[in-house]
Amino acid sequence: MKKDINNLLDFLHQAEKLKTVLRHSWLSSGRRESVAEHTWRIGIMAMVLAPYLKKKVNLEKVFKMLLIHDLPEVYAGDYFAWKAPLKNKYQNEKNGLNKILKVLPQKSRKEMAGIWQEHEAWKTEESKFVRALDKLEALIQHSEGNIKHLNKTEIRLNLTYGLKHCEFDPFLKLFRQNLNRDFIKIYKKHKINKKLYA
Repeated sequence: MKKDINNLLDFLHQAEKLKTVLRHSWLSSGRRESVAEHTWRIGIMAMVLAPYLKKKVNLEKVFKMLLIHDLPEVYAGDYFAWKAPLKNKYQNEKNGLNKILKVLPQKSRKEMAGIWQEHEAWKTEESKFVRALDKLEALIQHSEGNIKHLNKTEIRLNLTYGLKHCEFDPFLKLFRQNLNRDFIKIYKKHKINKKLYA
């Protein structure tokens, strides 16, 4: 029992490091966002958006998936979507997940690894929902932070990022389109060169 407690504490100490991994997103207060903060709001979004989905999802599985999906970034780091595709992203994250899970009992390891794999396969309603929320949360954060932190690539990317991830559900598709209207307003307000986003 004592060994189990020590292993669980080890896992939780490792998971805490997700609070220190920074994303390429800035908060409305002006500081950079951590991965853990991003994950927290995905959970809030899941609660308030799930009732509008055309097909119902298992919210318990959704919450487990959204909590686990970024856990590998403790060791793999965060990947910035506007950069060139990372060749070994999947393998790096899988290795990171295995490293953080290795101290857990086999049953917990198997469950968490299975949920992460389901998320990566992007076939179930729950995995599609979590993927969409992941993209939508990043976009909402970009609209809340100071526009000076957006590079030219991001200004354009904000209008296309996550579109395909929201196609599976009519409400999420509409929600995503609404974000584009917000970005256009922000760009116009800050007199962003129209060539960068038109």
